[in-house]
Amino acid sequence: MSIHPTAIIEDGAQVHETASVGPYSIIEAGAVIGEGCRIESSVRIFAPTRMGAFNRVCHGATLGSDAQDLGFDPARASPLTIGDHNHFKEGVNISCGTKTAEGTRIGSHNYWMAYSHAGHDCVVGDDNIFANTATLAGHVEVDHHCFLSGQVAVHQFCRIGSYAMVAGVTGVPQDVPPFVTVDGHRARIVGLNVVGLRRAGFTQEQRSRIKAVYRLALRSGLRLAEALVKAETEYPGPETAEIVQFIQSSRRGICSFA
Repeated sequence: MSIHPTAIIEDGAQVHETASVGPYSIIEAGAVIGEGCRIESSVRIFAPTRMGAFNRVCHGATLGSDAQDLGFDPARASPLTIGDHNHFKEGVNISCGTKTAEGTRIGSHNYWMAYSHAGHDCVVGDDNIFANTATLAGHVEVDHHCFLSGQVAVHQFCRIGSYAMVAGVTGVPQDVPPFVTVDGHRARIVGLNVVGLRRAGFTQEQRSRIKAVYRLALRSGLRLAEALVKAETEYPGPETAEIVQFIQSSRRGICSFA
């Protein structure tokens, strides 16, 4: 274990013997730091944080901090749980949970650029990228393989579907369905995330199916419920099933088509 002499590891913190902690960092009692984690300088890991293996936390990041909620009660704080191989760049802030017993949950292989933020009780999957100052309000859900560009702001309780891309300086007031790109002062669907889908290995057949489903669901003039049933019949496949399930389970409604 490599612990800088200026770091503070409180009694009751669990730091794996293979982890390293840099100068002036603080790890509170109750925090758990897993195998091979690299905690750099001036980082603060708050008590309710549980971190898996091989995460990197860069200068000035704060993980598991109090929820930014005027009604927050520290006695009711719930954990921040982090998976493996995440990279948190400078100044990243992730809040602990407060409204749910599971708390805030971050998966694995996510890349958080400088000053990005996730609020209390967010649920983030795997292999996502959050560019500089991308911000998730409380209770936001982000699936897998998403890209949120710089200065994106996602409203509380919104969901971002898998393989979606949110363009820079976009406000997201409603759910972003899978596989699409959204843009605008208030996010609107501007097309498929074609580059992301190609990089992820989606075939031309799969991309064409996704495009056809969205054309039918959002641009055919049919009632949405009727269009989704028709999409499952005419374009069966796992991508269709994911789109239909996402839209049917939406509580805030989905972003409109530009």
